[in-house]
Amino acid sequence: MSRAALVGNVTAMLEDAGFTVSEQCAIRPKSFDVAARRGGDLILVKILGNIDAFNEATGHEMRRLGSYLHATPLVIGLRSRDENLKPDVVYFRHGVPVLSPDTAYDLFIEDIPPLIYAAPGGLYVNIDGDVLADEREQREWSLGRLASEIGVSRRTISKYEDGMNASIEIAMALEELFNAPLTSPVDVFDGVEEVHESEPTPEEPPADPDDEEILAVFTRAGFRVHPTLRSPFKAVSTDEAEGDDRVRAETDRDDVVLTGNSAFTKAAEKRARIMGSIGHVAHTRSVYFVDRSKRDSVDGTAIVERDELEGMRDAEELREVIRERSRPEEAV
Repeated sequence: MSRAALVGNVTAMLEDAGFTVSEQCAIRPKSFDVAARRGGDLILVKILGNIDAFNEATGHEMRRLGSYLHATPLVIGLRSRDENLKPDVVYFRHGVPVLSPDTAYDLFIEDIPPLIYAAPGGLYVNIDGDVLADEREQREWSLGRLASEIGVSRRTISKYEDGMNASIEIAMALEELFNAPLTSPVDVFDGVEEVHESEPTPEEPPADPDDEEILAVFTRAGFRVHPTLRSPFKAVSTDEAEGDDRVRAETDRDDVVLTGNSAFTKAAEKRARIMGSIGHVAHTRSVYFVDRSKRDSVDGTAIVERDELEGMRDAEELREVIRERSRPEEAV
């Protein structure tokens, strides 16, 4: 299957599952291919034939974007090396969960979450420690008795009951022994960290020297600026005036702004259009700074000339211009 066909199939699957899907990020370099939202769940999706092409720099960028946009970074791919990805398994690359198209279909269309995750040493499942302990106590078995039945140590059984995950073989042996389900699904949206202890969110890259002037304006206006390296936008700016602990309403787009900056060329217009599409899905605003343009906006992205920026009196004036020109269309 060609990559174009794979991207088309995954996009159609997400739309069938009720997601609003952004325009494809058809530019390079790019950390993700589409943004998609369903209700409160926002995902940033990278789509690959071979997931070995997913490198550390891209993984770090996706994880940073996930933090800034309150989104789940996700890779959907067909194979690794010469082997197809197994169904019902969550893999990890550079801290980002990876699913096969079949696993994604089950999760998003059939509402059947995966039960297995891959980690160094093999495939593992979540053991519900409370259920295991209840089953053991109902039989009046000691930890040692159960350990002997399964062929592990007493300490290992104790760890299972405390929440440690188990290999597929051990989980199957326990469920066969008790004739009861003991495993719980992998929560791709909220529970990934419970089964994969990733490193803290990677540090931000330095801003491109060509962007420093524009980004400094946002900083003076009360925004915290997060530079990017592999995205359609040069930075994600979050409005600190709104307060770090404020719970943002789904329709409030003022406190996160996707930011671009260049001469207003055909390529810049394309980037601005993609930024607007992503902003529509991610519930953000977007702005593109240019030297000269006869347009005030491009598909929901505000266009602001540098001369205008220099003439703005205060931070609120900048916010108001972005609000007026970005013409938000609330995502479903």
